[in-house]
Amino acid sequence: MFKITSLNSLSVVLKIAIGLISSKIAAVFIGPAGMALMGNLRNFLNSLENISTLGFQNGIVKYTAENKKKEQELQKIIASVFIILILVALIMSVVLYGFASFWDNKIFNTQTDYAIVFKILALAFPWYAVSVFLLAILNGLSKFKKVIWVNIIGNIAALLVIAFLIVQFKTMGALVAAAVSPSLLFFITFYFIQQEIPFLQAVRLKFFDFQIIKKLLPYSVMALFSSVLGPVIFLLIRNKVISVIGIDQAGFWETMLRISSSYMLFVTTLLTVYFLPKLASAQNNEQTKAIFWQYYKFILPVFCAGVVMIYFARFIIIQILFTKAFLPVSGLFFWQLLGDVFKVCSLILGYQFFAKKMTKAFIVTEVLSLLFLYFLSIYLIDFFGIQGVVIAQTIDNLVYLIVLGLYFRKSLF
Repeated sequence: MFKITSLNSLSVVLKIAIGLISSKIAAVFIGPAGMALMGNLRNFLNSLENISTLGFQNGIVKYTAENKKKEQELQKIIASVFIILILVALIMSVVLYGFASFWDNKIFNTQTDYAIVFKILALAFPWYAVSVFLLAILNGLSKFKKVIWVNIIGNIAALLVIAFLIVQFKTMGALVAAAVSPSLLFFITFYFIQQEIPFLQAVRLKFFDFQIIKKLLPYSVMALFSSVLGPVIFLLIRNKVISVIGIDQAGFWETMLRISSSYMLFVTTLLTVYFLPKLASAQNNEQTKAIFWQYYKFILPVFCAGVVMIYFARFIIIQILFTKAFLPVSGLFFWQLLGDVFKVCSLILGYQFFAKKMTKAFIVTEVLSLLFLYFLSIYLIDFFGIQGVVIAQTIDNLVYLIVLGLYFRKSLF
């Protein structure tokens, strides 16, 4: 774990640095209003990614990990999932391209025409969908270092694209860059996957097995609920913020979310790369308990220490990473950081749903959590403005942690 954590930390530090550089460029060239539009597009892209991959990622990791030494079973998994995913991605590309104006109106709803963004996204999208699939295969094969190197190289390439397009084309460039840069991962993941398995030989129609897809469906339902409904809820909240207290306030919230997502990468990447395969392989409650407490003993204290440092450095962080126009974001740090501590505590428990294919329990907790977040946010906006949304997130994360702690008490204690 130490070796993987060290390399993962290097990857995450680089990704954070790249994310912060791109955020600085965005802050200077497109301001809070542009950040709000990028937030809406990012939520839309998150939903698209999981629809296009049918939410299979965690299931692919699990079944690849279980069958990595069984050549025929692995071929069936690769062929079956690839054929389904490429069909879905192509259908979605047609829908994106053909209804570009509709998506522009629904996602941005501004006087500027951004339909071209969705047409470009339609052309880039299949490449990205395949890269997500290939990365899940690498993860399932326990090629942790290669997964991390894919992220490192992909992030550097993305920064170059984002910097060029934002400087040249301002807000339009930022949106196009967000649509195009993820597809660059395809070329990197394909190179690494070919070093591990004869991928092109495995993708044959004769290896297609519908039973594989049937096994993956519970993962699909779980992932689609969280990763489609979640971004939609955030998009609805952001649009409510824009209509009630203005687009700049929505931009401040998006800025806080960007900062949060940067330091949260340390935990989420490590969970996906290291802890999910471990949980999937655990045979009983004692093994699961050991994995849980390894996480709480080694990962949580480091995260909490980092959070304290971030809080006291918040003014410096804002001025270095953004501009003085973003100083109101400092008022959001306390509640965001507190909420993220609760979130980090619950993340490892939530991954148990995927590791053990606990579909119904996951859907119920996830839907209730997101609905609670939406209605509480709408209620608190009237009392606390944009800070009310962040307070709602913190309360929601705490309630979710308590619920999961009770549900998995046998595995924890």
